[in-house]
Amino acid sequence: MAQYELLLPKMGESVAEATIIKWTKQPGDTIELDDTILEIATDKVDSEVPSPVTGKLIKQLFNEDDVVQVGAVIAIIETDLAAESPAAEVQAPVAVEEVAPIVENIPGTEQLTATASAESIRFYSPLVKNIAVQEGISLKELDNIQGTGAEGRLTKDDLLAYIQGGRKESAAPVASPATAEKPAANNLTPAAKTAPTPATVSMAGGDEIMEMDRMRKLIADHMVMSVQTSPHVTSFVEADVTNMVMWREKVKRNFEKRENEKITFTPIFIEAVTKAIKDFPMINVSVNGTQIIKKKDINIGMAAALPSGNLIVPVIKNADQLNLVGLTKAVNDLAGRARNSKLKPDETQNGTFTLTNVGSFGNVMGTPIINQPQVAILAVGAIKKKPAVLETEFGDVIAIRHMMFLSLSYDHRVVDGALGGSFVRRVADYLENWDVNREM
Repeated sequence: MAQYELLLPKMGESVAEATIIKWTKQPGDTIELDDTILEIATDKVDSEVPSPVTGKLIKQLFNEDDVVQVGAVIAIIETDLAAESPAAEVQAPVAVEEVAPIVENIPGTEQLTATASAESIRFYSPLVKNIAVQEGISLKELDNIQGTGAEGRLTKDDLLAYIQGGRKESAAPVASPATAEKPAANNLTPAAKTAPTPATVSMAGGDEIMEMDRMRKLIADHMVMSVQTSPHVTSFVEADVTNMVMWREKVKRNFEKRENEKITFTPIFIEAVTKAIKDFPMINVSVNGTQIIKKKDINIGMAAALPSGNLIVPVIKNADQLNLVGLTKAVNDLAGRARNSKLKPDETQNGTFTLTNVGSFGNVMGTPIINQPQVAILAVGAIKKKPAVLETEFGDVIAIRHMMFLSLSYDHRVVDGALGGSFVRRVADYLENWDVNREM
């Protein structure tokens, strides 16, 4: 018998760690190939870790709720080498008693890691933490450095630029619940460390108290951080999408028969958004302090509601390079896997603009919150038949048309009303001028 080291798998280029949320196998349990051993969570998605071998679980090296680095040994499986498939890639045998839980693999970062876990909700990669330790940068100082990574994360380049710029303490604080609701732990008097008194909440006898789940806490923190970071403005446009509705009704059956895919309105909306972004590229930006970062890629996030009621935003990378068939397949694939909790962590990262369809819940319009570090988000409302005035060569007439509202929330620090209003109007123009004879 040999012992196999199960590693926390790589989950994408931008994901360095994950939290163990549940062990589905316990020491002594028999494990078949591809059995799920544990469930893990990143800051965006939950995933299952399957077994690459058949055998028996000998030891769990981490507990539930532990944060583990990608590549760390998380469990030991006893396996019969002779019975394994050649594709199993069994690693060298190790003695169980010699395997210790693997913590930070970068010398000198343990203290900062523990402090960061306790005092800050902001994620710092092992490399960033290592540089911070070497440069004598405290957690308070790290929290005050603007990041350009996904969700405003601090990248290595951000930190090095900060160091080379003289480590100015006047760096703008990162707006997040961690920095807004409590001061950093460093250099504070005991009185300053006293937690604020929570607001008194009145409850009746029959009220039910429910603790937020992990994802809902993350969503709540992200929403609060967004409104603290960006001054939100929302512009509205009503669009006549009759041609678009008639075209989809005409092609949907043949399209499904040919492509084995259902075509919804979402890929049509995304196509219009990508065209409008090319017309107004300053919508496709992010902000780093006083710097505006103009994005080269057009990566469209599409907000999706999960069966749990929580929200997730899978991202279609380089959406402008896909035709309508490609967008349809991408939308259906991501939406389906989002519903079944099968998204990969990288598939929720690096969005540059977000679309949310409030019309799917019967809402006619909404004022969505920006998905940081983006600067704009578009909500599309329900399509309703309404009487509308049409201009014809014989004069104005009233006709029944398919109408919908589009609402764009944008960051007024960098997107002025002229740009925001013009952008949402251009999206509406692309939808209104839809070619009813378009071929796919």
